[in-house]
Amino acid sequence: MHAHSAQTVQPINPGTSMMKARVIDLSPEANLLSSTAFKRIQSFFQQESGIFIPGHKHQLIITRLRTHMLSLGFKDFDRYSSYLVESASHAERTQVVDLLTTNETYFFREPEHFTQLANAMLPKVKTRPLRVWCAAASSGEEPYSLAMVLNEKLGPTGWELTASDLSVRVLETAEQGLYRMQRLECMPPEYLKKYCRRGVGPYEGMFMVDSELRKRVNFVQHNLLDSAASLGQFDIIFVRNVMIYFDTDVKKQVLSNLYAQLRPGGWLVTSHSESLIGLDTPLKSVRPSIYRRTA
Repeated sequence: MHAHSAQTVQPINPGTSMMKARVIDLSPEANLLSSTAFKRIQSFFQQESGIFIPGHKHQLIITRLRTHMLSLGFKDFDRYSSYLVESASHAERTQVVDLLTTNETYFFREPEHFTQLANAMLPKVKTRPLRVWCAAASSGEEPYSLAMVLNEKLGPTGWELTASDLSVRVLETAEQGLYRMQRLECMPPEYLKKYCRRGVGPYEGMFMVDSELRKRVNFVQHNLLDSAASLGQFDIIFVRNVMIYFDTDVKKQVLSNLYAQLRPGGWLVTSHSESLIGLDTPLKSVRPSIYRRTA
């Protein structure tokens, strides 16, 4: 199914049966990761993304990189990790960051934030179009959830939504807007019926986000460690479930970059599992996980 195809989809109704995810049996080869190779990859990934891989996550690296490593002709992680840090191309380094990045999300995750967006934030912002940045877009479920709320409350022209992620791979999935039914469990029934199209035939058990809504979301690749000045200023920034992977210094750098793009009076939303306590941020806490820049 192509991103703008409508021939194989139809309106979806709440209560559609869920599709069981397929389990892929990976090759058992290259299952050894030495301490040296682990430290090389750990250091590489933290330098590129700001994300620290804990010392007990050997199996995560093996699982994520094994097939890719073998496809390049490397038989063990010692040789591959040396190549990665010493002579790998920019494209190869980018692909490894993509493979190691965790992207677990679903529609309307932590639903209280969407209620606050609709009832507390949007009525107080008078600028039009209102600008929202989803700064850890992953595979698209969060920005599309935001887009549904924005479209309902502000109409089709009252808002702009930029969605960014470090991973090019997940952004390609996000732009397509095609998902398995499991992602729908927290979606309000009225949004489900209005903005989702059920797959038929070879796409049974899947759904696609409405094409008009997809067109309204601007997906861009962006590293949160870098300045986001090119993206412009925003009234609301969602940056959820990503700072839990950063150490204190990286968190401060990321927050400084985000703050620079937040308009006076604007809101910044983190996940409930994240806290800005001890980071000496100029943002004012409005309620747990919701902060505001002084007007």
